[in-house]
Amino acid sequence: MELRIEKLKQESVAVEQEVCVQRARYLTEAYRLHKADPMILRRAKALKNVLNKMTLFIEDGQLLAGNQAGKLRAAAIFPEYCVNWIFEEIDELEKRPGDRFKVAPETKAELLEIAEWWKGKTLEDRCQATLPLDVKDAYKASVLSANGNMTSGDGHIMLDFEKILKIGAAGVIAQAKEKLDALDLTDPKNHHKRIFYESVIVAYEGVIDFARRYSALAKELAEKETDIKRKRELLKIAEVCAWVPEKAARTFYEGLQSVWFVHLISQIESNGHSMSFGRLDQYMYPYYKEDIAQGRITPEEVVELLSCLWIKAFGVIKIRPWSHTRFSGGGPTYQNLTLGGITPSGRNAVNDLTMLCLDSVGRTQLPQPNVSARYNKLNPDAYLEKCIEIIKLGFGMPAMHSDELMIESLMSRGITRNDANNYAIVGCIEPIIPGKFGYRSAGMSFTNFSKILELTLNKGKDEVTGIVPLAAAKDLATYNSKDEILAEFARQMKYFVRLRVTGEHVIDYAVEELVPEAFCSGLVSDCIGRGKTAKEGGSIYDMVTGPETGIVNAANSLEAIDKLVFEEKKISGDKLQEVLKSNFEGTEGENVRQMLLNKADKFGNDADDVDELANEIYQIFIDEQAKYKTTRDGRGPIGCLSYPCTATISGNVPSGVNVMASAEGRFAGEPLTEGCSPYHGTDKIGPTAVLKSVAKMPNFLITGGNLLNLKFAPDALATHEGVLKMMGLLKTFFDLKGWHVQFNIISSDTLKDAQKKPEEYKSLVVRVAGYSALFNDLEPRTQDDIIERTEHNL
Repeated sequence: MELRIEKLKQESVAVEQEVCVQRARYLTEAYRLHKADPMILRRAKALKNVLNKMTLFIEDGQLLAGNQAGKLRAAAIFPEYCVNWIFEEIDELEKRPGDRFKVAPETKAELLEIAEWWKGKTLEDRCQATLPLDVKDAYKASVLSANGNMTSGDGHIMLDFEKILKIGAAGVIAQAKEKLDALDLTDPKNHHKRIFYESVIVAYEGVIDFARRYSALAKELAEKETDIKRKRELLKIAEVCAWVPEKAARTFYEGLQSVWFVHLISQIESNGHSMSFGRLDQYMYPYYKEDIAQGRITPEEVVELLSCLWIKAFGVIKIRPWSHTRFSGGGPTYQNLTLGGITPSGRNAVNDLTMLCLDSVGRTQLPQPNVSARYNKLNPDAYLEKCIEIIKLGFGMPAMHSDELMIESLMSRGITRNDANNYAIVGCIEPIIPGKFGYRSAGMSFTNFSKILELTLNKGKDEVTGIVPLAAAKDLATYNSKDEILAEFARQMKYFVRLRVTGEHVIDYAVEELVPEAFCSGLVSDCIGRGKTAKEGGSIYDMVTGPETGIVNAANSLEAIDKLVFEEKKISGDKLQEVLKSNFEGTEGENVRQMLLNKADKFGNDADDVDELANEIYQIFIDEQAKYKTTRDGRGPIGCLSYPCTATISGNVPSGVNVMASAEGRFAGEPLTEGCSPYHGTDKIGPTAVLKSVAKMPNFLITGGNLLNLKFAPDALATHEGVLKMMGLLKTFFDLKGWHVQFNIISSDTLKDAQKKPEEYKSLVVRVAGYSALFNDLEPRTQDDIIERTEHNL
């Protein structure tokens, strides 16, 4: 096993990413051929065409079949979402500071030709044509950002893997046919249902054909193979792919291959990221248990198969426009795997497969899957200790999540107890109910709290663009109290939340019309029952989220103003305004900056004043956001609401670019805080104080997840005593009603050395935000952002 997995891993890590044109070619071919069809049927036929014609391969030594593109770690292109970036950036893809891609000359020529056909027809084109001007101004002023969903699709979904395991693709087709045959086509409401069911049938026929192609390829390779062991492996792959996902899985091997096919095809169909595996240790456990009992498989073979799956997941990559790439540095795909927790009926869910999953990710140590560990007091200490043993390997996983808080939070949103008990993490840290949530449970609009405070202190004007989204009467020189500032901040926030919601509606309706997904909707309840896609309201629950960024920065800044300008009068408002606009220029500016840094409390030090201010600022947003519904309201799902989230991914870096110097002592253009983490270097008391500050936040209301990064020196967990201390720290944090924490166990010196000698650190994985990435794939600004985080000890 060791040799196989290490060989497959190193082959994948060593590959230079490149652009693959095949999906764009075969999708466009089908769009042209079937242009009279309704859009969902057109897209189902296009998916089938891609699956029938794309180049297939099976890596030497790999035990699972299925690839996203025509080569290993090549990025497919999704022209239906956006093509403008192709014309603007194709010559720069190999020169990017991070997330670089090779483009072969013949690929470039064909891609430009395809992109030309798509001009004016894309999702981005529709959004830009229908967004109101005030929403566009908010985007230009860097208060809001929703670029990713206009150019890359929704994603953030977890399919019903149990369903495909139990009935197979043939069973999904049978369900759609039964519904189709029962329709009374004289009822006008059934016209769209008919098209939907026909589309599901076409899509799942394509799925079956795809697997059969792999079965034939494996047989062909087996005939040529001279190594007896490898020949047997290839014949086994052929046998498995001839059975699944068409039919119900009978063994662990078949089940894992079926899961992989479904997971993979969801990412060939749609360009959205954060397609997640869900609770694999739960839905695959019956197959594991039966195979172990029957002597068909050993735990070592299970770890080997799981390791093969994670290497396949690492092979799924996305290419994004640079504007979106900067919010997702390191090319993450956020394919989350959720482990542990409790069962839907409320019992301890940790089992032997849970532990083997942890072993396998510890074996591969790759950025994918994005592992999340649920923790419940019913879970054994051996499980928590195992999680920490994996964390200390230094690749940033698993992230730790508290069951008690989140289950109650989900129930407060209208989710049943059994479903809430069964939550899983999608993308970074966002909890959803597997197979029952629709698309885009997270990641639509970034809302920049620091920028909103900046506008509040500057009469509503953005100095970078000159735009005045909402004029204010005062600036920093004329405010008389913190309460005055907060009142104007609240007015500004309410205005921008309304614009945020307006923009989301525009994008949602465009996605619903132009990129409907028949395949994914076939595995989301109750799309087939209702005869509509998830985007139209087919899912059981419809709940979406942000994220919000710069909350901590805004709180730190307002705390400094309150203390040093209004209370202690150590600097006047007009003088501070002058210094901030100069970006702390000169000796005087630096002196003021040091005072701001050191003479006012900062979030992350268990200081009640600034911690409560962070809550007050966030609560303004939370209360306003709660007033609005999604476009699925009244169309079937429970909820149709949006709730808070701080899963900022690497968006804290670009979100800070257009924010001027701030009163916490931050220079203009510097990154903001990631999630709810303290600002770099300001958490001076230690990790316990950080956890206490975060635990004071309204975590129960932050149902979308509250992201906390902590960095520890490797020595902190070098001994068993250190591991036990970390277990105690986590239990205390969760008792205090904290929700999530994740770790980088790596020294800043190692990261600095990796910047100087990247060729020696090709496999170095770090935790960026709600995800991990290869350090070498990150742009230098994001690398620096990670290096500058406070390094704690226990």
